[in-house]
Formats: sequence, structure tokens, C-alpha cells
Amino acid sequence: MLKVAVIGTGFIGSVHAKNIAIHPGAQLISVCDASPEFAKRAAKATGAEAVTDAGQIFENKEVDAVLIATPTNTHVDYLKRASKAGKAIYCEKPIGLDYHEAEQAVEAVRIAGVPVMLGFNRRFDASHAAVKRAIEQGEVGKIEIVQLTSRGPQPPPIDYVKVSGGQMRDQTIHFFDLLRWLTNDEPIELYATGAALVSAAIGDAGDVDTSIVSLRMASGALCQIDSSRRAAYGYDERIEVFGSEGLAESRRQNFRGMALYKGRSIVEDGLHPGWFERIEQSYYAAFDAFVQSVNQGTIPRPSLEDGLKAQLIADAATESLKTGQPMKIV
Repeated sequence: MLKVAVIGTGFIGSVHAKNIAIHPGAQLISVCDASPEFAKRAAKATGAEAVTDAGQIFENKEVDAVLIATPTNTHVDYLKRASKAGKAIYCEKPIGLDYHEAEQAVEAVRIAGVPVMLGFNRRFDASHAAVKRAIEQGEVGKIEIVQLTSRGPQPPPIDYVKVSGGQMRDQTIHFFDLLRWLTNDEPIELYATGAALVSAAIGDAGDVDTSIVSLRMASGALCQIDSSRRAAYGYDERIEVFGSEGLAESRRQNFRGMALYKGRSIVEDGLHPGWFERIEQSYYAAFDAFVQSVNQGTIPRPSLEDGLKAQLIADAATESLKTGQPMKIV
């Protein structure tokens, strides 16, 4: 039984805490948040102990693993402290606010030798995973074009935006990771363009809420990722991989599969109202993979190195946004 503590009990931290509490191979020991109210609320929902000082978790010999779900600007510190304490780590993406500090965290973890998994949970979405299998089985042939979309449904709170590292590191980074994972290939050059078309406050914070990133892969394949912080029709996430032998697609998903045919019209249910409703199951699947990996002594995937590579791409995209110039990825 893997004994786990969660640091950070905001929305995602609370989701993780509930998943750990019901997992047959894990035991939730404690939940930690700087806000006593948040910690107590998560503790009440899961039956875990509530603490407000992360040091108590790192010093607790009973805790085998730590799940880090705090704001991005705290990840590096907690990764270093957790690895020094000898805990296995599941850390929400990204590793840090930039590649340099992320690299420092990765080095500290390598020295400690503890298993670490990054929270790129999209890899565990059933439809996305089916596209991956089709590619591996040769159904698509040689990959030529990849299209990825992440839209809406509404902007996050501005206080969150200010500590998130920006759209490239917070939202689009999931799709940088998906691109590498799906294609088993690496981007070598990109160009990013974006604007604050949804929220002036996001623009004032130095970020964009609408963007397109074009990437050239080492194999020669071309990719485009479009991201928006708003979609008036629900949450829209999809993947299309086009190749020499065919096309594999992870489609938009309606919240139900019902359609009404009447006269010359077809009325269908719309998309999931939010991103969480669309990918909720993937959080449990990702944590389950982490538990199995720790128990079996294998390297967790997505690994810290995967996170570092996605960070490098996100940083290059952020720089391209600022300069208006294409960037080499080295």
C-alpha cells in the first residue's frame, strides 16, 4: 500500500486527493495547504489528516510519496524538498516557470534517485491513447501533419494566470507533450503567435489567451496547435494525425451521444461544459499508472525528462510570442 500525501488542495489537488482516497493500492495519509480552510475541507472529504506546513509531510517517515498540486511558482522548491526527503513524487505540470529553474529541480531529483512522474494526464485519455496505438500499429503510415486543439471554456482567474507561467507553460504545454508522445519525434523549430482576444486583464498581465504554434519535427512532419482560453460552445479538445496511409483522430466529445432527427434538422447534445468534465477519468488513470510504476520499480511515464523537454518547447514558444520570430529548439 503506497502511503501518499497531497500538497496543495485547490481544485486539482482536491481531485487528486479524492482519487488517492479511493485507490485500492494507495492510502491518503495527509493533505497540506497554506490555507487551513482548504486543507480542512480536503481532509473532511477524504478522511486524511490536515496540515498547513509542508515540512511536516517531508519529515513524516510514514509518507512514501508526495503529490504536488500547488501553483507553478512553487513546484521547483517542493520537488527539491520532496526528493531530498526520499519521497516518490507525482508533480503537476509544468516543472517550473522556465527551463533554467526546471533543470535545477531535475538535477536535484536525479541526485536523490527518487521516482518522479509529471502530471501530463492527457496521455491517459482513452481516445488520445487510441490514436497513439493506431500510429504505433502503422495505420497512419509516415506522419506528415499533426493538428491539436485546446479551446475554452473560459479564462482562469487572473490571480492564477499571473503565477501560471503563461498560456504556453500552463495550457499548451499539455499538447507539446502529447505531440512528442504521439509521434515519438522531437520538434526542432517553432513559430508562435498570439493575442489577448478574450480578456484584456490577461493581456495586462503580460500573457495571451489565444494562440497558434506551428512546429517542424525532426522527421520533417509539420504540426499546428491552436489554444484559446474561451469557447462559447463548451470545451473543445481534439487531435488529428495525418499520414501517408491514413488519418487518426481523437474527436470533439459531446457530453452525451443523443441526437434528435426531426424534419430536415438534426439536433445533437453539445460538448462537455468544461475541460475537467472532458478529461476527468484521465486523472485517476494517471495516478494509477504512478502507483503501479512505484510498486514495480519502473521509471514513471511521463518522466521528469519528458517534463523538461516540454518545458524547453514551452519556453521557446513563449520567446517566439515575445519576439515575433521563429525559434530553434536545441
